Amino acid sequence: MALLAGWDSAVPGLTFSDQLLQISTLLPSNYVYGFGETEHPSYNHDLNYHTYGLFAKDQPPGFKLNSYGVHPFYMGLEKSGNAHGVLLLNSNAMDVTFLPTPALTYRTIGGILDFYMVMGPTPEAVVQQYTEMIGRPVLPAYWSLGFQLCRYGYANDAEIADLYNDMKAAKIPYDVQYSDIEYMERQMDFTLDKVNFKGLPTLVDSMRAEGMRFIFILDPAIAANETKGSYPAFDTGIDQDVFIKWPRELSDDIVWGKVWPDYPNVTVDNSLDWDTQVKLFRAFVAFPDFFKTSTAEWWGKQIKDYYNNVMKFDGLWIDMNEPASFVHGTTGEKCLGDQSLENPPYMPPLESMHRGLNHKTMCMNSEQILADGTRVKHYDVHNLYGWSHTKPTYDALLSTTGKRGVVITRSTYPSSGRWAGHWLGDNYSRWDQLLKSIIGMMEFSIFGIPYTGADICGFFNPAEYEMCLRWMQLGAFYPFSRNHNTINMPRQDPVAWGAEFAAVSRDVLNIRYTLLPYLYTLMYEAHAHGNTVVRPLLHEFVTDENTWKIDRHPFLWGPALLITPALDPGVTVIKGYVPNARWYDYHTGEVVGVRGQFVDMDTPLWKINLHVRGGHILPWQKAETNTRYSRLNPLGLLVALDDGGSAHGSLFWDDGEGIDTVQNKRFLLTTFAASSGVLTSAVPTDGLAEADRLTLGLVKVWGVTAHITRVTMSVTGQPDANLPFTYNAEVQELQFDATSQSHTIEKPFTISWNTV
Repeated sequence: MALLAGWDSAVPGLTFSDQLLQISTLLPSNYVYGFGETEHPSYNHDLNYHTYGLFAKDQPPGFKLNSYGVHPFYMGLEKSGNAHGVLLLNSNAMDVTFLPTPALTYRTIGGILDFYMVMGPTPEAVVQQYTEMIGRPVLPAYWSLGFQLCRYGYANDAEIADLYNDMKAAKIPYDVQYSDIEYMERQMDFTLDKVNFKGLPTLVDSMRAEGMRFIFILDPAIAANETKGSYPAFDTGIDQDVFIKWPRELSDDIVWGKVWPDYPNVTVDNSLDWDTQVKLFRAFVAFPDFFKTSTAEWWGKQIKDYYNNVMKFDGLWIDMNEPASFVHGTTGEKCLGDQSLENPPYMPPLESMHRGLNHKTMCMNSEQILADGTRVKHYDVHNLYGWSHTKPTYDALLSTTGKRGVVITRSTYPSSGRWAGHWLGDNYSRWDQLLKSIIGMMEFSIFGIPYTGADICGFFNPAEYEMCLRWMQLGAFYPFSRNHNTINMPRQDPVAWGAEFAAVSRDVLNIRYTLLPYLYTLMYEAHAHGNTVVRPLLHEFVTDENTWKIDRHPFLWGPALLITPALDPGVTVIKGYVPNARWYDYHTGEVVGVRGQFVDMDTPLWKINLHVRGGHILPWQKAETNTRYSRLNPLGLLVALDDGGSAHGSLFWDDGEGIDTVQNKRFLLTTFAASSGVLTSAVPTDGLAEADRLTLGLVKVWGVTAHITRVTMSVTGQPDANLPFTYNAEVQELQFDATSQSHTIEKPFTISWNTV
């Protein structure tokens, strides 16, 4: 039956059985985007008989390997350029096969075929409609758009303190410091290593006093081998029956696993192979059932007690929530019950297809209990474990801190973006990972999780100087911008490489911080309307078929900032696409003389190519070493005129961390328009507190073709004021400064410039 232009299931192959459901559809074109979380070499899928398995797993990114989250959603383009989206709402393991017909076949090993379709017709409308259906993305705290540093394997709190001081001395913008599992006692949640990290709470307090923020990691698995009464997280979890168990007819016992926590009173021998270490030194753990209301309450109390009694924090990072385990199924000989759940008759082509579904996770026959009391097999809800973990964590963060903060989660599912952002997992320090991070960000944009980024410079393997520097340039334009690597690897933070590396990192992060008001406004538009933040070119230029397959050079922030990074070693010139519009070089303000074609762009090691689209106005602020201070600076505007001499833009502004500021209209929304030598503002919403108000500062106007004789500012109820200005005829740039007027931008203004 043909249901719409992008969906035609009138093809053979429909199968409907208990552990295999299959359906196929013809596709209107070869342009299909989405399905995750798997790695593939291009944003547009290759339809030449490729099959991808979807099943949440602790699996670093690799070609066709099912990874941390599951998103059975795709966007398709029709030959007309119209776009549509299709979601299969099914939480079982599945696979999708692309066929060159073009066609698509779904196979899932449980549940039902529950399809939802959104009609676009533009790519951006598809994402807006999809997020209206699954839930709009969360608005992250303003400070979470700053640069962030983390490393698995800090030796002690002194190492973190030294890093912080070195970053300050180098004047590199930096807002968030993390600690990975090394801060814990024997890698157990809600503990503190009182030998190596005894001073961490005091250090965190001092950093926060200087405008910094702190985030630490939590895993869902709770250590189970501690002396009764010594570990409240496990003891209260037992009392409140929060841990996942076997079905009652099989056993009343917990389904035990092993993850990071060590047995008490043992010394880990790291010279042994991994499996032996797990067997000898890793303690039993229990997995909380986050579907249960009592579990969410228990989890929230652990978080609040830690904040009040041990250490302050501003955000939470949740990991290993596929859920991951270092044993396969359980610590016993085998999983109890129906073995067809562990090794189903049809096995999707997963990383573990020859080892069973419970490879590196818990038994599929484990039983979970939904909020209404319904008992379900883990087999049917495995892909929802990270999703179920995320909202209780977000709720606990807000309840504990009284502020918005941010949650970063590894495992995701449709609607996870309502509560959290996502990092793209344990990637590798390789050149190919730069491009793959762009593909990953664009995919998570259409999945409704715009606050996304990869581990800058790579998680595994030693980073190389040039690669890491190019990655710092690219990573400065990840919405979630964090440099992070693993234990026993060399440092790769910006101050680890010497003065030249630090200087280039400082320069590109200063650009990021300058543009944070624009990025924050994009985040608001994602939260309020479902717009994308990192945006493929085809979302803005879908009538240009060249953009349908471009994922390398370049991508966009919103509609207006074109980002063309260097992605290969040794390059000093890259071939970047310039879409059909007027574009200005961000670094010089000069107009690019071509459009709708690839051009060679000079890319010395210190530079990333950035271009601003004519017809848009970008809000900006002078960068500082963290956002506490940059938010105090006057607001600047970058007015990039189009071919007709017009431009428009907007600014969203709130206190940066309040809860539900959008829903309660405690924010300022200002719109700007420029045309015929006049810049005006309007204020659709003004609910901003006095303490958070901004004054107007320096305005740059690009594309002014005639000499200027006067710039005048008009505000209702006040006399007109002449503003100081400069005009550069060579690059056609007008600059004028309104700082002396102390004009707060919640009051509409008109600024006009007179020409010779």
